[in-house]
Amino acid sequence: MGYSVLTDPKRYIESFLKIKTKEGKIVPFKLNESQEKLYRAIMEQVEAGKPVRIIILKARQMGFSTLTEGLIFHDTATHFLHNAMIITHKDEATTNLFNMSKLFFEGLPERMRPMMKASNAKELIFENPTKDPKKKEKRPGLRSKIKCTTAGGKGVGRSDTLTTLHASEVAFWPGDILDTLAGILQAVPSLPGTMVIYESTANGFNAFKQLWDDAVSGKTDFVPLFFPWFEMQTYRKPYHGEELTAEEKEIMERFQLDHEQIMWRRWQIANNCNNDIKKFKQEYPSTPEEAFIATGESVFDTEAISKRLYYLLENSPVVKRGCFTYDKTVKDSQAGPFILLKNREFVEKDNGEIEIYKEPEDGVPYVIGGDTAGDGSDRFTLQVLDNRTGEQVARLMRTYDEDEYTEQAYCLGMYYNTALIAIETNFSTHPNKVLEWLRYPRIYEREVPDNYTGAMQKTYGFRTTTVTRPLIVAGLVTYFRDFLHYIHDVETLREALTFIRNEKGKAEAEQGAHDDLLMGLGIALQSRTQHKMEAERAPKKKVKWTADMWEDYRNADTKTKAYLRERWGEPAR
Repeated sequence: MGYSVLTDPKRYIESFLKIKTKEGKIVPFKLNESQEKLYRAIMEQVEAGKPVRIIILKARQMGFSTLTEGLIFHDTATHFLHNAMIITHKDEATTNLFNMSKLFFEGLPERMRPMMKASNAKELIFENPTKDPKKKEKRPGLRSKIKCTTAGGKGVGRSDTLTTLHASEVAFWPGDILDTLAGILQAVPSLPGTMVIYESTANGFNAFKQLWDDAVSGKTDFVPLFFPWFEMQTYRKPYHGEELTAEEKEIMERFQLDHEQIMWRRWQIANNCNNDIKKFKQEYPSTPEEAFIATGESVFDTEAISKRLYYLLENSPVVKRGCFTYDKTVKDSQAGPFILLKNREFVEKDNGEIEIYKEPEDGVPYVIGGDTAGDGSDRFTLQVLDNRTGEQVARLMRTYDEDEYTEQAYCLGMYYNTALIAIETNFSTHPNKVLEWLRYPRIYEREVPDNYTGAMQKTYGFRTTTVTRPLIVAGLVTYFRDFLHYIHDVETLREALTFIRNEKGKAEAEQGAHDDLLMGLGIALQSRTQHKMEAERAPKKKVKWTADMWEDYRNADTKTKAYLRERWGEPAR
């Protein structure tokens, strides 16, 4: 046996490890195509000298736990002082993965087996089992360990020092998932040679969705890997010329599938998902958006939104992305303080909070709706619409303080022809006050009764109430039904996929999801009537007419005079 087989994880796994198939047979472990893809992603981080940090969103039964356990076994059975922990969502799964590791050990050739100490717990301890201290000191063994446990136990992993962590089916862990992980991660140093893998199918909008979103947005070092069901080559059923539905044809074309894959999908929905298409999409997603499907009754047509979302992901509508820079000066006057933002400039950044889909056009009216942080959300949003059509032309989304948010709103409004700005005032009136200090010329006004006289007064900002919120939702329903092609932001569409009616019939974001962009869009739609809806015509340039032109004009009838003005331009007098 050459040394290289010990240092090459894939060669070691496929040369020595055995697995139990669904049919109950013990066979050599050969990586399938999906496992190969994961293995390459892991080795890319290893070869780059980075700690391996990966989060996997997957369809069911694709073999990622098997590969991860194989890699863990290789590390601990061939290295000194490597400690690994495997944590699952329930005791049955813990037993299954422990038995998998035991089978790896039992299937090794005798000469390859490291010394192992007996244990009553679900763990493999690779050290000299002797009770003689002198013999143990002279020949201690690897002193490496694989421990399998179930999430939910008090202090799981907190007292260990780990080289490798496999968090299996994280979305289904009991208790506070994020708190459990936070405790365990303290045991894994952020050093090359360590590995942390989260893998799970989705389970609605719980903490695993947050972990996935944070990885996708680059907020963490975890590399997000999504594996759709059709990457599993065994997911096939014979095709005998059956007629495909319109939906099946569309899916077949979109994802370049063959008939046998479509037949497996049809069979799986009927036999293992109780003909529940939502259940199939959650268990066997084609896209991450399908995986994190809303569990309640959707307010919008999720199929239509998914198609629009997929199109935008393939055909990015973003013209540019960034934020505004400016020089800020605060001054006092008799009328009170005011702020000047000079030298405003849009600076492009890859992670900028503003996305521009269409540049402003001269004379075109625009409206901006804003939803501020509050009521459990820490995000500020702005939606910019072409007020002639309602088409989305830009949006802002990020975590801010109120002053920075309002200053970006001011710049965005000035950029779009002094757009009408309507920012919600439910949780704070400060942004609208800042717009006043900035002397922004076009702020949304609402009527409120004076507490003393009862007379109606105008005040700045949009307020969401029991009266206005149903109007916002109704406006959004119409907009998503009739003008879905006007939405260019993928994040707005993702929010729409998880906007549901709860058990009381109230429209709201699924628990754990956001609706900040939707509310900003709804406010913009409700505010449109306070601004003109037609573009201003540019004034015609005055032209100096010659004496002959004047003579022809004076001798013409009324209809011809109008024609000559249109042809020659207005005369300069």
